Amino acid sequence: MYSGKDTQLIDFLQQELAIPLDSIAIAQRTMEQNFGPLPMVLWQYGLITLEQLDRLYDWLDQ
Repeated sequence: MYSGKDTQLIDFLQQELAIPLDSIAIAQRTMEQNFGPLPMVLWQYGLITLEQLDRLYDWLDQ
């Protein structure tokens, strides 16, 4: 279902940023409909803070 990187991203969101799986699922559905990147969808819907968004992009850059 998910690629290795997707699974790592979801693990990071849940473990490091404490984002509930339900919130991640909402963002994924929205992302599929609007073709936006998951980090931006999470932030736009208020599911993560700007600080968390920065941490997420730092993690993605590694």
